[in-house]
Amino acid sequence: MIDLTEHQVGERVILVSVIVQMLNDLDADEFSLLAKSAGAEILEHIHAQRIRPDAKLFIGSGKAEEIAQRVEELDANLVIFDHALTPAQARNLERIMKCRVVDRTELILDIFAQRARTYEGRLQVELAQLQHLASRLIRSRGDLDSQKGGIGLRGPGETLLETDRRLLQLRMGQLKSKIEKVKQTRQQGRLARQKAAIPTVSLVGYTNAGKSTLFNILANSDVYAADQLFATLDPTLRALEWDGIGKLVLADTVGFVRNLSHSLVDSFKATLEETLEATLLLHVIDSNSPDMLEQIEAVEKVLTEIGADVPIIRVYNKIDQSQEEAKIIYAKPHLPDRVYVSAHSGKGLDLLKQAVHEALMGHLQSFELTLKPSYGKLRNQLYSLNVIQSEHYDDEGNLQLHVIMAPQKIEQLIKQAHLPIGEILGEKAKIFQRKLEEFEIQDRID
Repeated sequence: MIDLTEHQVGERVILVSVIVQMLNDLDADEFSLLAKSAGAEILEHIHAQRIRPDAKLFIGSGKAEEIAQRVEELDANLVIFDHALTPAQARNLERIMKCRVVDRTELILDIFAQRARTYEGRLQVELAQLQHLASRLIRSRGDLDSQKGGIGLRGPGETLLETDRRLLQLRMGQLKSKIEKVKQTRQQGRLARQKAAIPTVSLVGYTNAGKSTLFNILANSDVYAADQLFATLDPTLRALEWDGIGKLVLADTVGFVRNLSHSLVDSFKATLEETLEATLLLHVIDSNSPDMLEQIEAVEKVLTEIGADVPIIRVYNKIDQSQEEAKIIYAKPHLPDRVYVSAHSGKGLDLLKQAVHEALMGHLQSFELTLKPSYGKLRNQLYSLNVIQSEHYDDEGNLQLHVIMAPQKIEQLIKQAHLPIGEILGEKAKIFQRKLEEFEIQDRID
């Protein structure tokens, strides 16, 4: 994997945030946190305003000279802009400031390179780096336009720039091929889960919203979680048994940030496919963040870009800090829209499980089931789902069960066991079938 920015942990950095009226305003605090996440030692954070970006320097020449003076005074060796810079802008700024200049995309790529742990994650980071580097080769070397020289190398051979571009394209092709193989392997796993009717619930959200902490609690896992941006990069999947649902796959995905470049979104589509193929999305939101609405908008924008047309429940996390009450808010009867929880304290997690159950399986209802002695397999399945409230034997030796679960799940279990639904539900079978039809009609309307 290449090291795009070549800077070391603890590098002395000056940050530059520019409010451009024709562009979206940026979050200066988030930018600082991004730089710290990359291991930078922040010497100063300079702010500026412009009506529109300058084609040559992005900022004005006067502001560029001012930053250059601060670079010399503070002995800084890197300047980071909280915007995407063109290769020409970055090159011109480096000449004035006499140090390296990187933009927001390069900063995020550097963090990704540090955090990628899996084979797939490293492939995607390297591809994103190479795609970004391809348009910036002229910044890397001063003699790219000169011909190769030396014995056996003189003549009208390729320029160094052309050679480098050809090698980059070759390597990018290799990476795309490897990522496609990983994608196919993931697809096979998803098809197997779909064939077995195993639902997938993916956690998405703004970085540092508490996704990984919530994932660890729900999955009883130990995924790395910390109070920093992009604490986890690689998607993590865990299979678990959920009361009333049975086997379920929970997926934790990379966090989003505002102004994520299209190239980064494209490069990480393979990772985000766990989001595209999910049965349900839990959009984890930091309810205590002053920028909560902007963060929600940023996440939903990326979900739209990748074409994620999946049911969503908004999970407002950190209510222990925001002093919100644990609750479920429904868009329609039995259709959960928002849940308020605290992954840190555990408050409201029972409501979250209820909301997930209702979103996946439908509204919980009470049923009386009659099982013959030979129907022991169905009884064991109901016990494994933890839905049996009580049981007793009638005079004929049949087992009478009182269960609370979704009608769709009962139907699924009885059909899988190839048992007569009328015999098990008795007089309520016709009512049950009618209710199922009502649920299916309502689902099509929704």
